[in-house]
Amino acid sequence: MSDAPAVDPLEWVNRRGFGALGDKMGMSWVEFSRERAIATMPVEGNTQPVGLMHGGAYVVLGESLGSMHANLLAGPGRLAVGLDINATHTRSATAGVVTGTCTPIHVGRSVTVHEIVVTDEQGRRLSTVRITNLIKDVPATP
Repeated sequence: MSDAPAVDPLEWVNRRGFGALGDKMGMSWVEFSRERAIATMPVEGNTQPVGLMHGGAYVVLGESLGSMHANLLAGPGRLAVGLDINATHTRSATAGVVTGTCTPIHVGRSVTVHEIVVTDEQGRRLSTVRITNLIKDVPATP
């Protein structure tokens, strides 16, 4: 459930982390505000057998950023859950760190759409991820 912050959003998200998968992949928060979310992830440890960054790693980074940002925007007593995600990979990383920058495209009462642009250390676009989240009310527990 969203426990949207009364504190600084970056502090809130740092307390929550990325979850077990994101932590194993080495994700790290850079910025987290109502306007955007930014995180990094190392290429090393997230590659295909041929040494290229795994496309699924780009998607995991994108889903982590988009879902957490949707939950921030959802507010208290509401939960954002993924409905759809897609990615277009346009370049490969083989070393260093990639950065995902997540911005909302649409924020409605019940649906959010975010675009996550993943870039390499030279600022070149590697992948574009789009995620749609449903925002629903979470019933109070007795």
